[in-house]
Amino acid sequence: MELKDFNDIEKATQKGRREFFRLGSGLLFVVGIMIYTALGIGVTGPQGIMLVVAAMIGGYMAMNIGANDVANNVGPAVGSHAITMTGAIIIAGIFEVAGALIAGGEVVSTIRGGIINPASIADSNRFIWVMTSALLAGAVWLNIATAVGAPVSTTHSIVGAVLGAGVAAGGMGAANWNTMGSIAASWVVSPVLGGAVAAGFLFWIKRAITYKADMVVAAQKTVPILIGLMAFSFSTYLILKGLNKVWKVEFTTACAIGAVIGIATWLLMSASVRRRATHLSNDKESINSLFTVPLIFAAALLSFAHGANDVANAIGPLAAIADTVIHGQVSGKAGIPLWIMLVGALGIALGLALYGPKLIRTVGSEITELDQMRAFCIAMSAALTVIVASQMGLPVSSTHIALGGVFGVGFLREFIKSSYSQMIEEIKEHHLGADKDNVEAFLNKFAKASVQDKREMLDQLKARTAQANLSKYDRKQMRKVYRHELVKRSAAFRIAAAWIITVPASALMAAMLYFMIFGIVHA
Repeated sequence: MELKDFNDIEKATQKGRREFFRLGSGLLFVVGIMIYTALGIGVTGPQGIMLVVAAMIGGYMAMNIGANDVANNVGPAVGSHAITMTGAIIIAGIFEVAGALIAGGEVVSTIRGGIINPASIADSNRFIWVMTSALLAGAVWLNIATAVGAPVSTTHSIVGAVLGAGVAAGGMGAANWNTMGSIAASWVVSPVLGGAVAAGFLFWIKRAITYKADMVVAAQKTVPILIGLMAFSFSTYLILKGLNKVWKVEFTTACAIGAVIGIATWLLMSASVRRRATHLSNDKESINSLFTVPLIFAAALLSFAHGANDVANAIGPLAAIADTVIHGQVSGKAGIPLWIMLVGALGIALGLALYGPKLIRTVGSEITELDQMRAFCIAMSAALTVIVASQMGLPVSSTHIALGGVFGVGFLREFIKSSYSQMIEEIKEHHLGADKDNVEAFLNKFAKASVQDKREMLDQLKARTAQANLSKYDRKQMRKVYRHELVKRSAAFRIAAAWIITVPASALMAAMLYFMIFGIVHA
């Protein structure tokens, strides 16, 4: 066998080795949890075995959260090339763990979000089976979604799983259907709000900066305002959502603190942008560079808040099982020991490192093309929408908001490009028979004009020139030609389908697992 044959074999097996390494690392983490829980907790008997099994499933769930949900925090920054994949994983991993351990809270509700009534499942053994089934079903569904490249809400996954297992154990009356109605509403509310806010910020940036003749001068005025507003949004978001377990602050107080930080950031950025302006060229690439550092901070802060809030999706049911096993009864609240917090925090970080890049690429580059300005708008949407919606009492999902923001900026770009193509065609229609140089001169002037001047030029053109005689069918065909599809439709449909079926799929899976466990125990 020749040397090149060995090289070919090595290349062919390289992917398999990477997959084996990822699988092996995950298994080592789960086995480590099993050993610690079996030897370190000191609980024996059938319920002790169930605690060991639940702890292993909790670690598996945490890894799936890291593989799927964290992509929404860092995906836009990676897709816009503000940060490398490796840098994003390191930053997100550190801040996810910090958020979980520092601000993850000491107590979580044992029945996630009030989905089922604890009184309907008073038997401790049956309650343990419900929580174990929910954990496993939520984790398996996240694993499936990650495998097909669909970012889904981990909160919805575990909520659906708790619902399914709870109904299987306690009947239809065990479920809190009002809460479920709110969750169903969030399927629509979250992406629509996220998309609208992100598109609004992008439109503002285009009108205030990139549509101006001198973009550098426009950026000196607008960029500090945008970054100051970002500092306000993220400070308020972090105080309300990331630190609320360790520092209880009223909404107005949090906004006041955020406003002070925002104003200070605006003043600092005004001076910084003025200094950098002398080295900037009058193009979009230079303006984009002004958003790079803010995007890195956004990724870090979103990861911290995510770790503080969503770690409960992995360890909430596990904490409930541990509390029930140790105290021998079902309680409404469950304290979270440090070892359970570590299972959730380290599991999220490990899942992100091993399997996160796939979903990060999906969010960052496979739905629509992102640059720093667009990624900035998505990050702003993720923070601002959660704050506003929470105070209005609207049910929202941070995952759906972030993905809605990606779709929002993509569809806005489609609309703008299609509209511009139609305007250019209108100019050409009204110059039929004119000298080519005159047409080119008008087009050059039109391209450099502001939005208001463009509108006035088109109105004047229509007023003095007869419109080309095109039929309705011709105009319809022309619109199809000018339509620029800048959002990948297959990705949009795949993700939307996964969102819709997350709760029913995880619920059905959890119910089946519960009946399986029940059947095995009573066989």
